[in-house]
Amino acid sequence: MQVCISLAARPTNLGTRFHNYLYDELDLNFIYKAFTTTDLEGAVRGIKALGFRGASVSMPFKEEIIPMLDDLDPSARAIDSVNTVVNNNGVLTGSNTDFEAVLSLVRYAPIGLGSKVLVRGSGGMAKAVVAAFKEAGFENLTVTSRNKDAGSVLAAKYGYAFDAQGLDKPGFHVLVNVTPIGMTGDNQSELAFSSDLIAEANTVFDVVASPSETPLIAAARSQDKYVLTGAQVHALQAALQFEKYTGVKLSEEQITRAAEFSRSK
Repeated sequence: MQVCISLAARPTNLGTRFHNYLYDELDLNFIYKAFTTTDLEGAVRGIKALGFRGASVSMPFKEEIIPMLDDLDPSARAIDSVNTVVNNNGVLTGSNTDFEAVLSLVRYAPIGLGSKVLVRGSGGMAKAVVAAFKEAGFENLTVTSRNKDAGSVLAAKYGYAFDAQGLDKPGFHVLVNVTPIGMTGDNQSELAFSSDLIAEANTVFDVVASPSETPLIAAARSQDKYVLTGAQVHALQAALQFEKYTGVKLSEEQITRAAEFSRSK
């Protein structure tokens, strides 16, 4: 049996349910288990020592794990961050399926490359989003963030502008929330962008995965905006991980069913 794991500060069952659902359906001799650790280096040694097939990596380990790996693929190099590790005969290679998923969604969305994009946030996932827009060919992007230092560094890394007052500026065609605003918990009733900004935009993208219908997405749908959701990102990045672990490319229908199952109670 092949074993895949996740390493996270606060493990959830979304990935576990997604992967195991498809392992069972496709009769694959795999199992997926979620773990946390206070010894990342020891956990990485364990992946090799125990012959685990791979690992999903969540915050706060995405950058810390890089020196412990044998190689990085282009997706991880693009943002200096790893969320997936594959073990090929003792060689651990890191990749970033968050970046790959966002890039795929953005490339196939009906968004003109000349659109003005506003990204709110400056954390690890914001880096994946900004790098994906850069790779897709968008030139007019502004980062705004409460953390001015981190936001400025992020924007500069990819040749974009930083504006601490971006939320007060009109004229953006694409709004992207990469903060916890709207996430299940203390922030779940908050709106990441004002109604005025939403009204002016053509596309609204919220990377918050839980709930799948955040206040921002609900507001955008009510105004007939094109939306991209965190649920889409999570499902697609999980499907890309699945393919890296198993070699099996999933259909859209399989991805949809597994994603729905992972969110069911």
